[in-house]
Amino acid sequence: MSNAAHEPTIQEMFNLSGKVALVTGACGWLVQSFCRALAEAGASVVCAEIPAMKEKAHEVAKSLPVVGNAKHYVTELDYMDPKSIDNCMADAVKQAGKVDILVNSGYERVTSDWRTVSGEQFTRQLQNATGVFLLSRAMRQHVVDRKGKGSIINIGSMYGIVGSYPDAYSDVPMCSPVAYHCLKGGVISMSRHMAVYWVGDGVRVNILSPGPFPAPNVSPKMVERLSSKSPMKRMGKPHELKGALVFLASDASSYVTGANIVVDGGWMAW
Repeated sequence: MSNAAHEPTIQEMFNLSGKVALVTGACGWLVQSFCRALAEAGASVVCAEIPAMKEKAHEVAKSLPVVGNAKHYVTELDYMDPKSIDNCMADAVKQAGKVDILVNSGYERVTSDWRTVSGEQFTRQLQNATGVFLLSRAMRQHVVDRKGKGSIINIGSMYGIVGSYPDAYSDVPMCSPVAYHCLKGGVISMSRHMAVYWVGDGVRVNILSPGPFPAPNVSPKMVERLSSKSPMKRMGKPHELKGALVFLASDASSYVTGANIVVDGGWMAW
């Protein structure tokens, strides 16, 4: 006997209408595409950014498509300030009424490589992971309090899994910081831990790890070198992350938690 009559359709499974997504680092090169993807799928999006980027975050929010009764909002977040993290979740709930989806994609950067990074810089970079955890925990508590369900998507990186090629970054102003590798590896491991502890609370926790997706202003020399090491011989485009993000945010991934989806053009297939 067919189960078709009892199955949700693909359209229903990927539909985010009525959902609210809190997205951090909303003005980022890749993150603007994340925001658009969630909005295109029907969600209301709360664009979170550091105070200095709040005006730009308003521009991002205004640019997002509106599906049905969705509305888009802006709030402030500084991962380095625990009070800001609590205020961010509270403000998102106050404005939008709830949060169903959290995308932890923002972080404070450090560009010093292993030769020059100071202990203070390294430690501060890792503090981003503390911020990801605290915001995720606040999200989990919000879901429990309202007896709902939630999806947390933490943005990792292929560099949280593998090392980078030294020759690809040789003599290039933009380096591949060792503290960044440590941060992203920690986020991936921490996400798996949260996934198994919170699954009974109705909260799924997954990781989306982009491969090489350089912004337009990076060194063409570096892009050429990285492209030569990719099976696809090119860099990724921001929209190529949208499908994986909506999958993890929606009921299409209702039986997925603790997973790390790597979108890297085959980088780690070598």
